[in-house]
Amino acid sequence: MAIADPIVEGLAGGWHHIDGSTLTGNVTLEADVVIVGSGAGGGVAAEILSKAGLSVIIVEGGPLKSSESFNMEERRAYPNLYQQAASMKTKDKGIGIFQGRAVGGSTTVNWTTSIRTPDNTLDYWAKQKSVAGLNSESLAPWFEQMEQRLNIKQWSYDPNRNNMALKNGCEALGWQYTRIKRNVAGCWNTGYCGMGCPVNAKQSMLITTIPSALDQGAILVSRAKVTKIEHHKEKIFALKAQALSESLNFTGVELMFKAKHYVLSAGSIHTPVMMMQSKLTDPYEILGKRIFLHPTVLSGALFSDAVNAHSGAPQSIYSDQFVWQNGADGELGYKLEVPPVHPVLISSKTLGFGQSHAELMAKFNQMQVTIALVRDGFHPQSQGGTVELTPHGFNLDYPLEQAFWDAARRAFASMAELQFAAGAKKVLPISEGMPFMTSWTQAKQAISEMDLAPLKTVVASAHVMGGCPMGEDTQLAMVNSQGDSHYYENLSVMDGSIFPTSLGANPQLSVYGITARNATLLAERLKPQSVTQSS
Repeated sequence: MAIADPIVEGLAGGWHHIDGSTLTGNVTLEADVVIVGSGAGGGVAAEILSKAGLSVIIVEGGPLKSSESFNMEERRAYPNLYQQAASMKTKDKGIGIFQGRAVGGSTTVNWTTSIRTPDNTLDYWAKQKSVAGLNSESLAPWFEQMEQRLNIKQWSYDPNRNNMALKNGCEALGWQYTRIKRNVAGCWNTGYCGMGCPVNAKQSMLITTIPSALDQGAILVSRAKVTKIEHHKEKIFALKAQALSESLNFTGVELMFKAKHYVLSAGSIHTPVMMMQSKLTDPYEILGKRIFLHPTVLSGALFSDAVNAHSGAPQSIYSDQFVWQNGADGELGYKLEVPPVHPVLISSKTLGFGQSHAELMAKFNQMQVTIALVRDGFHPQSQGGTVELTPHGFNLDYPLEQAFWDAARRAFASMAELQFAAGAKKVLPISEGMPFMTSWTQAKQAISEMDLAPLKTVVASAHVMGGCPMGEDTQLAMVNSQGDSHYYENLSVMDGSIFPTSLGANPQLSVYGITARNATLLAERLKPQSVTQSS
Protein backbone atom coordinates (compact mmCIF):
# COMPACT_ATOMS: atom_id res chain seq x y z
CA MET A 1 0.00 0.00 0.00
CA ALA A 2 1.51 3.33 -1.03
CA ILE A 3 1.73 5.95 1.72
CA ALA A 4 1.17 9.57 0.71
CA ASP A 5 4.16 11.73 1.54
CA PRO A 6 2.94 15.27 2.38
CA ILE A 7 6.44 16.71 1.97
CA VAL A 8 6.87 15.38 -1.56
CA GLU A 9 3.35 16.46 -2.47
CA GLY A 10 3.80 19.93 -0.96
CA LEU A 11 7.09 20.57 -2.70
CA ALA A 12 5.54 19.48 -6.00
CA GLY A 13 2.64 21.83 -5.29
CA GLY A 14 4.85 24.89 -4.96
CA TRP A 15 6.05 25.19 -1.37
CA HIS A 16 8.94 27.61 -1.02
CA HIS A 17 11.84 25.53 0.30
CA ILE A 18 15.51 26.48 0.09
CA ASP A 19 18.06 23.73 0.75
CA GLY A 20 21.25 25.44 1.91
CA SER A 21 23.37 22.69 0.43
CA THR A 22 22.28 23.69 -3.08
CA LEU A 23 23.11 27.40 -2.78
CA THR A 24 26.02 28.70 -4.82
CA GLY A 25 25.81 32.36 -3.84
CA ASN A 26 24.96 34.48 -0.82
CA VAL A 27 21.27 35.08 -0.09
CA THR A 28 19.29 37.76 1.79
CA LEU A 29 15.66 37.08 2.78
CA GLU A 30 13.14 39.29 4.55
CA ALA A 31 9.85 38.59 6.32
CA ASP A 32 7.66 39.79 9.15
CA VAL A 33 8.99 37.01 11.40
CA VAL A 34 12.05 34.77 11.23
CA ILE A 35 11.91 31.59 13.34
CA VAL A 36 15.11 29.69 14.09
CA GLY A 37 14.34 26.01 14.60
CA SER A 38 11.49 23.82 13.40
CA GLY A 39 10.79 21.56 16.36
CA ALA A 40 7.93 21.65 18.86
CA GLY A 41 8.31 25.38 19.52
CA GLY A 42 9.27 26.62 16.05
CA GLY A 43 6.70 24.47 14.27
CA VAL A 44 3.78 25.61 16.42
CA ALA A 45 4.87 29.25 16.24
CA ALA A 46 5.23 29.07 12.44
CA GLU A 47 1.68 27.83 11.93
CA ILE A 48 0.08 30.34 14.30
CA LEU A 49 2.01 33.35 13.01
CA SER A 50 1.54 32.50 9.32
CA LYS A 51 -2.19 31.92 9.82
CA ALA A 52 -2.38 35.39 11.38
CA GLY A 53 -1.36 36.82 8.01
CA LEU A 54 2.31 37.37 8.79
CA SER A 55 5.09 36.43 6.39
CA VAL A 56 7.30 33.82 8.05
CA ILE A 57 10.72 32.29 7.39
CA ILE A 58 11.67 29.07 9.19
CA VAL A 59 15.42 28.41 9.44
CA GLU A 60 16.54 24.86 10.28
CA GLY A 61 20.11 23.61 10.62
CA GLY A 62 19.21 20.03 9.77
CA PRO A 63 17.97 18.52 6.49
CA LEU A 64 14.41 18.21 5.21
CA LYS A 65 13.65 14.50 5.34
CA SER A 66 10.33 12.74 4.90
CA SER A 67 8.72 9.32 5.00
CA GLU A 68 10.34 8.53 1.66
CA SER A 69 13.70 8.37 3.46
CA PHE A 70 12.56 6.77 6.75
CA ASN A 71 13.56 3.12 6.40
CA MET A 72 13.63 2.16 10.10
CA GLU A 73 17.36 1.38 10.05
CA GLU A 74 19.31 2.74 13.00
CA ARG A 75 22.53 3.04 11.00
CA ARG A 76 20.87 5.60 8.74
CA ALA A 77 18.39 7.27 11.07
CA TYR A 78 20.86 8.34 13.73
CA PRO A 79 23.30 10.21 11.43
CA ASN A 80 20.45 11.62 9.31
CA LEU A 81 18.05 12.76 12.02
CA TYR A 82 19.93 13.33 15.30
CA GLN A 83 22.41 15.82 16.67
CA GLN A 84 25.89 14.33 16.38
CA ALA A 85 24.45 11.07 15.00
CA ALA A 86 22.77 10.38 18.38
CA SER A 87 26.18 10.30 20.08
CA MET A 88 26.09 13.73 21.77
CA LYS A 89 27.49 13.65 25.31
CA THR A 90 28.14 15.98 28.19
CA LYS A 91 31.63 17.41 28.67
CA ASP A 92 32.82 14.51 30.84
CA LYS A 93 31.06 11.95 28.58
CA GLY A 94 29.00 10.94 31.61
CA ILE A 95 25.56 11.51 30.01
CA GLY A 96 24.49 10.57 26.50
CA ILE A 97 22.00 13.00 24.93
CA PHE A 98 19.47 12.29 22.18
CA GLN A 99 18.26 15.35 20.26
CA GLY A 100 16.73 15.62 16.81
CA ARG A 101 18.41 17.50 13.98
CA ALA A 102 16.13 17.70 10.97
CA VAL A 103 13.02 19.59 9.95
CA GLY A 104 10.56 18.87 12.75
CA GLY A 105 13.36 18.68 15.31
CA SER A 106 12.95 16.08 18.02
CA THR A 107 9.24 15.73 17.19
CA THR A 108 10.31 13.84 14.06
CA VAL A 109 12.11 11.19 16.10
CA ASN A 110 10.56 11.14 19.57
CA TRP A 111 8.44 8.35 20.99
CA THR A 112 5.15 10.37 20.91
CA THR A 113 4.57 10.55 24.68
CA SER A 114 2.36 13.57 25.40
CA ILE A 115 1.88 14.75 28.99
CA ARG A 116 0.63 18.12 30.26
CA THR A 117 2.91 20.17 32.52
CA PRO A 118 2.46 18.86 36.08
CA ASP A 119 0.68 21.20 38.52
CA ASN A 120 3.53 20.76 41.00
CA THR A 121 5.96 22.17 38.43
CA LEU A 122 3.75 25.13 37.56
CA ASP A 123 3.21 25.92 41.26
CA TYR A 124 6.96 25.84 41.88
CA TRP A 125 7.65 28.14 38.94
CA ALA A 126 5.09 30.65 40.21
CA LYS A 127 6.39 30.63 43.79
CA GLN A 128 10.13 30.29 43.21
CA LYS A 129 10.89 31.43 39.64
CA SER A 130 8.65 34.52 39.18
CA VAL A 131 6.62 32.92 36.38
CA ALA A 132 3.24 34.67 36.01
CA GLY A 133 -0.01 33.54 34.43
CA LEU A 134 0.87 29.88 33.89
CA ASN A 135 -1.22 27.40 35.84
CA SER A 136 -3.32 24.38 34.99
CA GLU A 137 -6.46 26.50 34.54
CA SER A 138 -4.90 29.13 32.26
CA LEU A 139 -3.03 26.54 30.19
CA ALA A 140 -5.93 24.08 29.84
CA PRO A 141 -7.42 25.66 26.68
CA TRP A 142 -3.98 25.76 25.02
CA PHE A 143 -3.30 22.13 25.84
CA GLU A 144 -6.77 21.24 24.53
CA GLN A 145 -6.09 23.19 21.33
CA MET A 146 -2.84 21.37 20.68
CA GLU A 147 -4.24 17.98 21.68
CA GLN A 148 -6.96 18.43 19.07
CA ARG A 149 -4.53 19.82 16.49
CA LEU A 150 -2.10 16.90 16.87
CA ASN A 151 -4.61 14.12 17.62
CA ILE A 152 -3.19 13.58 21.10
CA LYS A 153 -5.29 10.82 22.65
CA GLN A 154 -4.86 8.00 25.14
CA TRP A 155 -3.33 4.99 23.39
CA SER A 156 -6.19 2.53 23.19
CA TYR A 157 -4.29 -0.58 22.11
CA ASP A 158 -2.86 -3.08 24.56
CA PRO A 159 0.67 -2.16 25.66
CA ASN A 160 3.50 -4.14 24.12
CA ARG A 161 5.27 -6.62 26.41
CA ASN A 162 7.88 -4.05 27.40
CA ASN A 163 5.25 -1.59 28.66
CA MET A 164 3.06 -4.40 29.97
CA ALA A 165 5.84 -5.39 32.36
CA LEU A 166 5.76 -1.87 33.81
CA LYS A 167 1.97 -2.05 34.14
CA ASN A 168 2.01 -5.54 35.66
CA GLY A 169 4.73 -4.64 38.14
CA CYS A 170 2.84 -1.54 39.26
CA GLU A 171 -0.37 -3.52 39.69
CA ALA A 172 1.38 -6.23 41.70
CA LEU A 173 2.95 -3.64 44.01
CA GLY A 174 -0.01 -1.27 44.22
CA TRP A 175 1.89 1.55 42.54
CA GLN A 176 0.37 4.34 40.49
CA TYR A 177 0.52 4.08 36.70
CA THR A 178 -1.04 5.93 33.77
CA ARG A 179 -1.89 5.07 30.18
CA ILE A 180 0.02 7.47 27.94
CA LYS A 181 -1.51 9.87 25.43
CA ARG A 182 0.23 9.80 22.04
CA ASN A 183 0.22 12.23 19.09
CA VAL A 184 -0.57 9.72 16.34
CA ALA A 185 -3.26 9.14 13.73
CA GLY A 186 -3.52 5.80 11.95
CA CYS A 187 -0.50 4.39 13.79
CA TRP A 188 0.68 0.99 12.55
CA ASN A 189 2.06 0.12 16.02
CA THR A 190 5.43 -0.96 14.64
CA GLY A 191 7.64 0.53 17.36
CA TYR A 192 10.19 2.37 15.21
CA CYS A 193 9.14 5.96 16.06
CA GLY A 194 12.72 6.94 16.89
CA MET A 195 13.76 6.51 13.26
CA GLY A 196 11.11 8.74 11.72
CA CYS A 197 7.58 7.55 11.04
CA PRO A 198 7.51 5.77 7.65
CA VAL A 199 3.69 5.94 7.39
CA ASN A 200 3.23 9.57 8.54
CA ALA A 201 1.11 8.51 11.50
CA LYS A 202 3.16 10.45 14.04
CA GLN A 203 1.70 13.95 14.18
CA SER A 204 5.09 15.64 14.32
CA MET A 205 5.78 19.19 13.18
CA LEU A 206 7.16 17.66 9.99
CA ILE A 207 3.70 16.65 8.73
CA THR A 208 1.38 19.03 10.62
CA THR A 209 2.28 22.61 11.50
CA ILE A 210 5.17 23.11 9.09
CA PRO A 211 3.17 21.99 6.02
CA SER A 212 0.36 24.24 7.27
CA ALA A 213 2.73 27.22 7.50
CA LEU A 214 4.15 26.47 4.06
CA ASP A 215 0.61 26.32 2.66
CA GLN A 216 0.16 29.85 4.04
CA GLY A 217 3.22 31.05 2.12
CA ALA A 218 5.97 30.59 4.72
CA ILE A 219 9.51 29.93 3.47
CA LEU A 220 11.48 26.97 4.84
CA VAL A 221 15.27 27.16 4.73
CA SER A 222 16.96 23.89 5.69
CA ARG A 223 20.66 23.10 6.16
CA ALA A 224 21.35 26.67 7.32
CA LYS A 225 23.02 27.29 10.67
CA VAL A 226 22.44 30.66 12.33
CA THR A 227 25.82 31.84 13.60
CA LYS A 228 25.18 35.43 14.67
CA ILE A 229 22.34 37.58 15.93
CA GLU A 230 22.99 41.18 14.90
CA HIS A 231 21.76 43.63 17.52
CA HIS A 232 22.03 47.27 18.52
CA LYS A 233 20.73 48.82 21.72
CA GLU A 234 17.29 47.25 22.31
CA LYS A 235 16.66 45.81 18.87
CA ILE A 236 17.64 42.80 16.75
CA PHE A 237 18.16 43.83 13.15
CA ALA A 238 19.39 40.67 11.36
CA LEU A 239 20.43 37.05 11.64
CA LYS A 240 23.51 35.73 9.85
CA ALA A 241 23.68 32.06 8.86
CA GLN A 242 26.04 29.69 7.10
CA ALA A 243 24.82 27.24 4.47
CA LEU A 244 25.61 23.59 5.17
CA SER A 245 26.49 20.79 2.79
CA GLU A 246 24.63 17.48 2.66
CA SER A 247 27.08 16.25 5.30
CA LEU A 248 26.28 19.39 7.37
CA ASN A 249 29.65 21.10 6.94
CA PHE A 250 29.99 24.80 6.17
CA THR A 251 30.05 25.52 2.43
CA GLY A 252 31.17 29.15 2.63
CA VAL A 253 27.83 30.45 1.37
CA GLU A 254 26.25 33.02 3.70
CA LEU A 255 22.60 33.85 4.34
CA MET A 256 21.15 37.01 5.88
CA PHE A 257 17.67 37.11 7.41
CA LYS A 258 15.87 40.37 8.22
CA ALA A 259 12.52 40.70 9.97
CA LYS A 260 10.33 42.84 12.17
CA HIS A 261 10.44 40.14 14.85
CA TYR A 262 12.70 37.18 15.59
CA VAL A 263 11.77 33.94 17.36
CA LEU A 264 14.45 31.57 18.67
CA SER A 265 13.27 27.96 18.83
CA ALA A 266 16.52 26.05 18.44
CA GLY A 267 16.26 24.11 21.70
CA SER A 268 17.79 24.25 25.14
CA ILE A 269 21.39 24.00 23.99
CA HIS A 270 21.44 25.83 20.67
CA THR A 271 19.17 28.74 21.61
CA PRO A 272 21.40 29.89 24.50
CA VAL A 273 24.54 29.09 22.47
CA MET A 274 23.36 31.41 19.66
CA MET A 275 22.61 34.15 22.17
CA MET A 276 25.93 33.74 23.96
CA GLN A 277 27.97 33.65 20.74
CA SER A 278 26.24 36.87 19.66
CA LYS A 279 26.94 38.52 23.03
CA LEU A 280 23.32 39.42 23.72
CA THR A 281 22.66 41.43 26.85
CA ASP A 282 22.80 39.16 29.91
CA PRO A 283 23.63 41.29 32.98
CA TYR A 284 23.04 38.50 35.49
CA GLU A 285 24.86 35.81 33.46
CA ILE A 286 21.83 33.57 33.21
CA LEU A 287 22.22 32.31 29.63
CA GLY A 288 23.32 28.71 29.27
CA LYS A 289 23.02 28.01 33.01
CA ARG A 290 20.54 25.63 34.64
CA ILE A 291 20.12 23.30 31.68
CA PHE A 292 18.20 20.21 32.76
CA LEU A 293 18.21 16.71 31.30
CA HIS A 294 15.96 14.42 33.34
CA PRO A 295 19.16 12.33 33.73
CA THR A 296 18.02 8.77 33.30
CA VAL A 297 19.26 5.42 34.60
CA LEU A 298 18.37 2.02 33.14
CA SER A 299 17.56 -1.42 34.47
CA GLY A 300 17.52 -4.50 32.25
CA ALA A 301 15.56 -7.65 32.94
CA LEU A 302 15.36 -11.06 31.31
CA PHE A 303 12.05 -12.87 31.05
CA SER A 304 11.59 -16.56 30.26
CA ASP A 305 9.53 -15.81 27.16
CA ALA A 306 9.96 -13.25 24.39
CA VAL A 307 9.38 -9.59 25.22
CA ASN A 308 10.22 -8.26 21.74
CA ALA A 309 10.63 -4.75 23.15
CA HIS A 310 11.45 -3.39 19.68
CA SER A 311 7.88 -4.04 18.52
CA GLY A 312 4.77 -1.98 19.29
CA ALA A 313 4.24 1.57 20.55
CA PRO A 314 7.49 2.51 22.33
CA GLN A 315 5.82 4.13 25.34
CA SER A 316 2.25 3.52 26.47
CA ILE A 317 2.53 3.26 30.27
CA TYR A 318 4.32 5.41 32.85
CA SER A 319 4.38 5.56 36.64
CA ASP A 320 4.53 8.71 38.75
CA GLN A 321 4.72 6.73 41.99
CA PHE A 322 8.04 8.35 42.92
CA VAL A 323 8.09 11.69 41.06
CA TRP A 324 6.74 13.95 43.81
CA GLN A 325 6.96 11.61 46.78
CA ASN A 326 9.21 13.96 48.76
CA GLY A 327 7.74 17.26 47.56
CA ALA A 328 9.05 19.52 44.82
CA ASP A 329 12.29 20.54 46.54
CA GLY A 330 12.81 17.43 48.68
CA GLU A 331 14.80 14.37 47.62
CA LEU A 332 14.90 14.08 43.84
CA GLY A 333 11.96 12.16 42.44
CA TYR A 334 11.91 10.01 39.31
CA LYS A 335 9.41 8.92 36.67
CA LEU A 336 9.32 5.28 35.54
CA GLU A 337 8.94 4.55 31.83
CA VAL A 338 10.32 2.11 29.27
CA PRO A 339 12.32 2.74 26.09
CA PRO A 340 12.08 0.83 22.84
CA VAL A 341 14.82 -1.80 22.69
CA HIS A 342 16.56 -1.64 19.32
CA PRO A 343 19.94 -3.29 18.72
CA VAL A 344 22.21 -0.25 18.30
CA LEU A 345 20.36 1.80 20.89
CA ILE A 346 20.51 -0.83 23.62
CA SER A 347 23.96 -2.22 22.79
CA SER A 348 25.40 1.28 23.20
CA LYS A 349 23.59 1.74 26.52
CA THR A 350 24.56 -1.54 28.14
CA LEU A 351 27.89 -2.46 29.67
CA GLY A 352 30.50 -5.16 29.29
CA PHE A 353 32.43 -6.13 26.21
CA GLY A 354 33.46 -9.21 24.27
CA GLN A 355 31.85 -12.39 25.47
CA SER A 356 29.74 -10.90 28.26
CA HIS A 357 28.25 -8.29 25.92
CA ALA A 358 27.63 -10.91 23.23
CA GLU A 359 25.84 -13.16 25.72
CA LEU A 360 23.61 -10.29 26.79
CA MET A 361 22.73 -9.37 23.22
CA ALA A 362 22.04 -13.01 22.40
CA LYS A 363 19.05 -12.73 24.78
CA PHE A 364 17.93 -9.53 23.04
CA ASN A 365 14.33 -10.62 22.45
CA GLN A 366 13.86 -11.68 26.09
CA MET A 367 15.11 -8.34 27.38
CA GLN A 368 12.85 -5.81 29.07
CA VAL A 369 14.22 -2.39 29.99
CA THR A 370 12.80 0.08 32.49
CA ILE A 371 14.11 3.62 32.85
CA ALA A 372 13.93 6.18 35.66
CA LEU A 373 13.92 9.84 34.63
CA VAL A 374 15.23 11.93 37.52
CA ARG A 375 13.42 15.25 38.05
CA ASP A 376 16.25 17.80 38.22
CA GLY A 377 16.29 21.52 38.95
CA PHE A 378 14.20 21.77 42.13
CA HIS A 379 16.57 20.60 44.87
CA PRO A 380 19.42 22.92 46.01
CA GLN A 381 21.90 20.20 44.96
CA SER A 382 20.34 19.87 41.52
CA GLN A 383 21.30 22.99 39.59
CA GLY A 384 21.61 21.34 36.19
CA GLY A 385 24.30 21.93 33.59
CA THR A 386 26.08 24.86 31.97
CA VAL A 387 26.85 25.46 28.32
CA GLU A 388 30.43 26.59 27.75
CA LEU A 389 31.49 28.16 24.46
CA THR A 390 34.59 26.65 22.86
CA PRO A 391 36.61 27.64 19.77
CA HIS A 392 34.79 24.92 17.83
CA GLY A 393 31.30 25.17 19.32
CA PHE A 394 30.23 24.31 22.85
CA ASN A 395 30.41 21.85 25.72
CA LEU A 396 27.61 21.03 28.14
CA ASP A 397 29.07 20.60 31.61
CA TYR A 398 26.58 18.69 33.75
CA PRO A 399 28.04 17.59 37.11
CA LEU A 400 26.12 14.74 38.71
CA GLU A 401 25.82 15.72 42.38
CA GLN A 402 25.26 13.43 45.35
CA ALA A 403 21.54 14.20 45.34
CA PHE A 404 21.33 12.63 41.88
CA TRP A 405 23.26 9.52 42.89
CA ASP A 406 21.02 9.08 45.94
CA ALA A 407 17.99 9.26 43.63
CA ALA A 408 19.65 6.86 41.17
CA ARG A 409 20.17 4.28 43.91
CA ARG A 410 16.53 4.54 44.97
CA ALA A 411 15.49 4.31 41.31
CA PHE A 412 17.57 1.18 40.67
CA ALA A 413 15.88 -0.45 43.67
CA SER A 414 12.41 0.58 42.51
CA MET A 415 13.03 -0.71 38.99
CA ALA A 416 14.39 -4.04 40.19
CA GLU A 417 11.48 -4.53 42.58
CA LEU A 418 9.04 -3.72 39.80
CA GLN A 419 10.69 -6.01 37.25
CA PHE A 420 10.74 -8.99 39.64
CA ALA A 421 7.10 -8.27 40.56
CA ALA A 422 6.31 -8.39 36.83
CA GLY A 423 7.86 -11.87 36.51
CA ALA A 424 11.45 -11.20 35.49
CA LYS A 425 13.84 -14.12 36.03
CA LYS A 426 16.94 -11.93 36.23
CA VAL A 427 17.53 -8.20 36.69
CA LEU A 428 20.62 -6.21 35.72
CA PRO A 429 21.11 -2.59 36.91
CA ILE A 430 23.04 -0.97 34.05
CA SER A 431 26.15 0.00 36.00
CA GLU A 432 29.65 -1.44 35.60
CA GLY A 433 30.43 -4.36 37.89
CA MET A 434 26.82 -5.32 38.62
CA PRO A 435 25.89 -8.95 37.91
CA PHE A 436 22.53 -10.37 36.92
CA MET A 437 20.49 -10.93 40.08
CA THR A 438 17.90 -13.65 40.47
CA SER A 439 15.71 -12.34 43.31
CA TRP A 440 14.45 -9.07 44.75
CA THR A 441 16.11 -9.91 48.07
CA GLN A 442 19.50 -10.30 46.37
CA ALA A 443 18.96 -7.19 44.27
CA LYS A 444 17.92 -5.03 47.21
CA GLN A 445 21.11 -5.84 49.08
CA ALA A 446 23.39 -5.47 46.06
CA ILE A 447 21.87 -2.14 44.99
CA SER A 448 22.26 -0.72 48.49
CA GLU A 449 26.01 -1.40 48.22
CA MET A 450 26.63 -0.75 44.50
CA ASP A 451 29.27 1.76 43.45
CA LEU A 452 27.67 4.53 41.36
CA ALA A 453 29.81 6.96 39.37
CA PRO A 454 30.00 8.83 36.05
CA LEU A 455 31.09 6.60 33.13
CA LYS A 456 30.67 3.56 35.38
CA THR A 457 26.89 4.01 35.57
CA VAL A 458 25.10 4.53 32.27
CA VAL A 459 23.15 7.81 32.32
CA ALA A 460 21.20 9.08 29.30
CA SER A 461 18.81 11.86 28.36
CA ALA A 462 16.27 12.59 25.64
CA HIS A 463 14.85 15.70 27.34
CA VAL A 464 16.88 18.91 27.24
CA MET A 465 15.28 21.87 29.05
CA GLY A 466 16.27 25.28 30.41
CA GLY A 467 19.17 27.60 29.60
CA CYS A 468 17.09 30.70 28.76
CA PRO A 469 14.51 30.78 31.58
CA MET A 470 11.25 32.69 31.67
CA GLY A 471 9.92 34.78 34.54
CA GLU A 472 9.19 38.35 35.54
CA ASP A 473 12.30 38.84 37.72
CA THR A 474 15.23 39.78 35.48
CA GLN A 475 17.67 38.40 38.06
CA LEU A 476 16.17 34.95 37.39
CA ALA A 477 14.96 35.15 33.81
CA MET A 478 16.02 36.12 30.29
CA VAL A 479 12.48 36.32 28.89
CA ASN A 480 9.14 37.14 30.46
CA SER A 481 6.31 34.66 31.01
CA GLN A 482 5.13 35.22 27.42
CA GLY A 483 8.57 34.29 26.06
CA ASP A 484 9.51 37.86 25.10
CA SER A 485 13.04 39.09 25.75
CA HIS A 486 13.56 41.37 28.73
CA TYR A 487 16.19 43.27 26.74
CA TYR A 488 15.20 43.31 23.06
CA GLU A 489 11.85 44.62 21.85
CA ASN A 490 11.63 42.34 18.82
CA LEU A 491 12.99 39.04 20.15
CA SER A 492 11.10 36.05 21.61
CA VAL A 493 12.09 32.54 22.66
CA MET A 494 9.65 29.68 22.13
CA ASP A 495 11.10 26.28 23.02
CA GLY A 496 12.02 24.20 26.07
CA SER A 497 14.90 26.52 26.96
CA ILE A 498 12.44 28.84 28.75
CA PHE A 499 11.62 26.21 31.41
CA PRO A 500 13.09 27.34 34.78
CA THR A 501 13.46 23.69 35.92
CA SER A 502 12.87 20.31 34.37
CA LEU A 503 9.23 19.24 34.21
CA GLY A 504 9.01 15.82 35.81
CA ALA A 505 7.21 14.84 32.57
CA ASN A 506 8.11 14.35 28.91
CA PRO A 507 8.34 17.89 27.52
CA GLN A 508 6.80 17.95 24.05
CA LEU A 509 3.20 18.79 25.06
CA SER A 510 4.44 21.48 27.47
CA VAL A 511 6.31 23.12 24.60
CA TYR A 512 3.28 22.80 22.33
CA GLY A 513 0.82 24.32 24.80
CA ILE A 514 2.98 27.14 26.14
CA THR A 515 4.16 28.06 22.65
CA ALA A 516 0.57 28.08 21.33
CA ARG A 517 -0.31 30.59 24.04
CA ASN A 518 2.75 32.78 23.57
CA ALA A 519 2.71 32.69 19.75
CA THR A 520 -0.97 33.66 19.74
CA LEU A 521 -0.22 36.65 21.99
CA LEU A 522 2.67 37.62 19.69
CA ALA A 523 0.49 37.28 16.59
CA GLU A 524 -2.07 39.64 18.11
CA ARG A 525 0.63 42.27 18.52
CA LEU A 526 2.23 41.77 15.10
CA LYS A 527 -0.54 40.89 12.68
CA PRO A 528 -1.59 43.47 10.10
CA GLN A 529 -4.34 45.72 11.46
CA SER A 530 -7.24 46.55 9.18
CA VAL A 531 -8.33 50.18 9.04
CA THR A 532 -11.52 50.50 11.08
CA GLN A 533 -12.13 54.19 10.85
CA SER A 534 -11.21 57.09 8.64
CA SER A 535 -8.62 59.51 9.83
